[in-house]
Amino acid sequence: MRQGSGAYQPGAFAVIKRTIDIATADGTCRAGLFQPEEPAKAAVILFMDIFGLRPALDAMAGRLVSAGYAVLLPDLFFRFGDKPQFDTRTAFADEATKARLFSMLRETTQAMTIADTGAFLEALSAEGHAGPVSVSGYCMGGARALNVAAAFPGRIAAAASFHGGNLATDAEDSPHRRAAEMKARIYVGAAGVDGSFPPEQAGRLAEALRAAEVDHVIENYAGTRHGWCVPDHSVFDEAGAERHWTRLVTLFDETLVH
Repeated sequence: MRQGSGAYQPGAFAVIKRTIDIATADGTCRAGLFQPEEPAKAAVILFMDIFGLRPALDAMAGRLVSAGYAVLLPDLFFRFGDKPQFDTRTAFADEATKARLFSMLRETTQAMTIADTGAFLEALSAEGHAGPVSVSGYCMGGARALNVAAAFPGRIAAAASFHGGNLATDAEDSPHRRAAEMKARIYVGAAGVDGSFPPEQAGRLAEALRAAEVDHVIENYAGTRHGWCVPDHSVFDEAGAERHWTRLVTLFDETLVH
């Protein structure tokens, strides 16, 4: 159901944004749907970081729209109802806020996001985007992007993770365990120093993807820290973010545009 409409203006590019409600097995997920004025090349799902939906992510969606893509930006924390807009620069300094964020993260499992993505794909189809879809995830969204690529190999053509954590751990839901199910092209952009994705995990992920013959790239962004892509993050790195946009749009164009 459509909840609102309006024009969003990221820089010089006019982007049409609507807010839609998506029915899932666990309730209604509110999402932003961003589209260019001209027909989109294809659709992309953007998976948020731990701080949730906010203007910085709207701007990132708008950047993809400026490259010709429709973008769905869902609230992965919809199960927790109304939430404040978290301040990325102070949220972890406040112990109560930090605890709340990590509690929501723990209670939103990979399996939940995989199930939700089925509804997200149906919503995109209903909006006229029934073809192949790509996914890009940041922070907590990175592992989810890879896991949904495995879960929906017939629909997801490319999946990217930027400063995603826990991509190759001993956990049962670690994405590297599902490499054999992935048919999408995979791109992983790793922060130069990131405790949630250390070199040993990168090696394990690369080994799994290569053994499964998955078309993939794992790239190290030396000098950046976890969160560098997101413009309102305290460690935002403009040069690194621009490099990430080049890689991401190239991946999508090569995979989705024929």
